[in-house]
Amino acid sequence: METKPSGSPTSLVDQFVMPGDEALDLSTMSNQTIKLGRSLRQDGDVLSVMKAGTFKFSKPNKYWVESSQKRYEPHAGDSVLGIVVDSKADNFLVDIKGPALAFLPVLAFEGGTRRNIPKFEAGTLIYVRVVKANPGMNPELSCTDASGKAAEFGQLKDGYMFESSTGLSRMLLSSPTCPVLDALGKKLSFEIAVGLNGRVWVNATSPSTVIVVANGIMNSEFKSGVQQRGMVEKLLQNLKLST
Repeated sequence: METKPSGSPTSLVDQFVMPGDEALDLSTMSNQTIKLGRSLRQDGDVLSVMKAGTFKFSKPNKYWVESSQKRYEPHAGDSVLGIVVDSKADNFLVDIKGPALAFLPVLAFEGGTRRNIPKFEAGTLIYVRVVKANPGMNPELSCTDASGKAAEFGQLKDGYMFESSTGLSRMLLSSPTCPVLDALGKKLSFEIAVGLNGRVWVNATSPSTVIVVANGIMNSEFKSGVQQRGMVEKLLQNLKLST
């Protein structure tokens, strides 16, 4: 696929692009500040694509390529779902679906001290933030936000965790709320945690609700907003028939 740069900033939005494609001509946007996201590189007055995916735009002027892949590439600031693999004196070793295990320092918790180190057994599911992600090094994690508060981070108990693509995870975290979560949230009560590494955790008082939410999410990736809402309606109808 060969794509020519266009004077229209959003002419390629939501279209599939390949490495080497010219996604945007910056010479037509000299008075605007452009924010580059993932998988884009500036070559003079042209934004070039570095990885295959869907070209995305958000206001005012942020552009990135949304890649749907199983393997996760850690980036500082990402919120991810990790699985504790082992514990050492100073760190927990955590699987975040990246090329290497990540380190979670035993003090990287709100008010963390040697006296209140949490006890995570192997297999524990935790919601964490990537704080360092340098090439060739193990990523470093934290169970606090940028201000040092626990916020939503920490152990995720009960519920059901399933794997997804990184593209689906980003769709679920998009703003405004993606159609499938909006439709499910209007009819069902549940908790959800989405990791940018392609893991999703769902919890609810009813197992049938967990199943409906998980199925709705897993089947939504390649559907339009209208199709997602229609699918949710069918899932909810089936739920009523089975109860």
